[in-house]
Amino acid sequence: MPAMPPVPRADTRRVTGSYLQPLLEAAQARGVAPSALAAAAGLPVAALERLPDSLGAADYVRLLAAGAELAHDPHFGLHVGERVRLGTYSVYGLILLSCRDFGQAFQQTLRYEQLAHDLGRSVLHLDGGQAQYEWVSNYPDGGRHLVESVFAGIRTFTTWLAGSALPAPQLGFTHAQQADGAEYARIFGALPRFGASANAAGFDAQLLGWPVPNADVGLYPVLQRHAEQLLRERGRDDDGVVARVHAAIIGNLAHDRVRLATIAEELKLSPRTLQRKLSEAGASFQQVLDQARYALAMDYLRQGGLSLVDIAFLLGYQEQSAFSHAFKEWSGVNPGAWRDSGHLRL
Repeated sequence: MPAMPPVPRADTRRVTGSYLQPLLEAAQARGVAPSALAAAAGLPVAALERLPDSLGAADYVRLLAAGAELAHDPHFGLHVGERVRLGTYSVYGLILLSCRDFGQAFQQTLRYEQLAHDLGRSVLHLDGGQAQYEWVSNYPDGGRHLVESVFAGIRTFTTWLAGSALPAPQLGFTHAQQADGAEYARIFGALPRFGASANAAGFDAQLLGWPVPNADVGLYPVLQRHAEQLLRERGRDDDGVVARVHAAIIGNLAHDRVRLATIAEELKLSPRTLQRKLSEAGASFQQVLDQARYALAMDYLRQGGLSLVDIAFLLGYQEQSAFSHAFKEWSGVNPGAWRDSGHLRL
């Protein structure tokens, strides 16, 4: 008997109702009623009469395409992103508002973006004095409006967070240009490069050191604990492998037991199975390890009683130089300079 084909996994990815709100507002501003939008996307006509707590991510992608078509708006994704505000990102947005600088805000994005949506994942690359923010879509066939809405939303929110217009990024989209360039220039400050190898924005790494004006840093520990609790709750629904790996790494860093094989053994998984589960969750072991180390490093550096040698040891590095090199890759500056720039907590 021939082998049965594998049963496709159900797509359980979601977006929050607050993340859906800008899409509904952009559609209504262009005369598209929620009922018409829902019907065009294959949802029950009454599905959007009230803002849902959450919505399937695949449904959200279809709503974007339907909104663009019904509104006859070639820049619909950009106009959705322009309507992003603090509440769009729920608790994750509040965490960004409590960050001391944009470097910390980017790292929180890598960790907590999934609390707002499962549409894709953020990656931050550092190369000397240059940084690149890349967004990897979980729906690569979802159309250009998805990618453009994400980047327009980031531009809108970071400008609000900074309190002034930020320098125009070196923005690239993988899709071809299909609409007039003036609207892109208005929103991003420059025309993106189309047909690029990745959906990414390049910028001077010094931007990561810019302080967040009016940041309520005292709220950060409280909000972070709440966000971690939300991640654990999500983990009970969809295996939560990223949160479990993150927790295992935190518990083993100071004992130099943070290799893939060791963490896999603690989680009662084979290394290959752990790698597969992380990949399915849109992450890698190195990414989770770097996120955990960077978050802890910033906390340790704020504690005046810890030397750089102590911190390197607590993070599982054999040499201070290895820690310093890694921290500069993450933040754009070495740990001593980061601490001297006013991040020390007495």
